[in-house]
Amino acid sequence: MTDIAEPPVKQARRNRRIAGTDPDKRRQILDGALDVFKARGFDAASMNDIAAAANVSKGTLYVYFEDKEHLFVALIEREREAQKRGAFEALDEDPDLAHALSNFGERLLRLLVSDFALSAHRIVIGVAERMPELGREFYENGPMQGARRIADYLDRKVAQGQLEIDDTALAAVQFLDLCQATLLRPRLFNAVRKPPSEAEIARVVASAVEMFLARYATRR
Repeated sequence: MTDIAEPPVKQARRNRRIAGTDPDKRRQILDGALDVFKARGFDAASMNDIAAAANVSKGTLYVYFEDKEHLFVALIEREREAQKRGAFEALDEDPDLAHALSNFGERLLRLLVSDFALSAHRIVIGVAERMPELGREFYENGPMQGARRIADYLDRKVAQGQLEIDDTALAAVQFLDLCQATLLRPRLFNAVRKPPSEAEIARVVASAVEMFLARYATRR
């Protein structure tokens, strides 16, 4: 019985995953892409520009990334993970629940309202309709992953008797949305051009923590 040949597109994608496994080369490409995107913006940047900045051939570039959109999302994930790690570390740095949530919220909000993060969100939203798999990947590796990590933290605090929460997954998203209230959307839609001040970030997050604990803190 003759084997059915794999479609060329699927075969090419699998070959790309196998070939593009050198972490140093991948890092080199992403570093070059970061310089190009910062200097020219997403729309004006080309794969030729990125290949030149990364000092690789265009063929090598396409071995690692099938197009500019996927390269940009990979870059977003790298930059976001480095900054997000510091935010989540804040949860374990302070045993005081209110202080830990405040420190986390402030660090996360600084990341979300930064120029790079906002540009990333706008670009992914812009291509999500014609490339839904890219939008899903961005969401699953970003907001959804973050909400799960917060939910895990809340689970631990419930087990310690500090919180009373039936649905920590829902509570995690509620807290994240409270921290972003009034600050993220105006920046996302470019209604507000400048990042909020540290004082404004602290004020909004403090209110979020107060509301969250008023609902979920254990009554002793």
